[in-house]
Amino acid sequence: MNIKFYNSLFVVLFMELKSKEIESAYKATVDDSGKVVLKKKSKIRRGSKARAAGSNFELKVRKDLQKKGWIVDKWSNNIDLENGALHPAKRKYNPFSKVMVIGTGFPDFICFQRMGKLYKIIGVEVKINGSLSRIEKKKCKFYLEKRIFNEILVAKKRKIGKTAGVEYINFSEIEKRMR
Repeated sequence: MNIKFYNSLFVVLFMELKSKEIESAYKATVDDSGKVVLKKKSKIRRGSKARAAGSNFELKVRKDLQKKGWIVDKWSNNIDLENGALHPAKRKYNPFSKVMVIGTGFPDFICFQRMGKLYKIIGVEVKINGSLSRIEKKKCKFYLEKRIFNEILVAKKRKIGKTAGVEYINFSEIEKRMR
């Protein structure tokens, strides 16, 4: 009788420990519609590291373009592909730092360079892996067709030994490979 009691007590304690592990592995958040969403804490950490790496690389690209003689500014517009119209990008609110995030436009940067009496204007999208989604490719095509930018470059991370460099890919090369 005592053995059964201890076995059942062990099972109950083991189940409580297991449920605490599950609870600590996930973080509960509430989405816009009011539903509770469980997110893995490991994926939250991975996402925050990826965002930090992306913003660091974006800063590196900006400094590289400025070294090359470009005047660089954040592009704060976006395209509505259904209507074919350019509109200001939506600002995102960060509840943790209590600030509005401005940099949500596509492409990331607009760059100017004086070419005699005229200016050359390009758009630069920063991607660590250098690949654009299908929607981003359509947006780039729209910008070039409407002659908003002379060309669009995709900045990609390139390893040079132990240091990371920046490689620029012209969108016209990517467009040739599109189906």
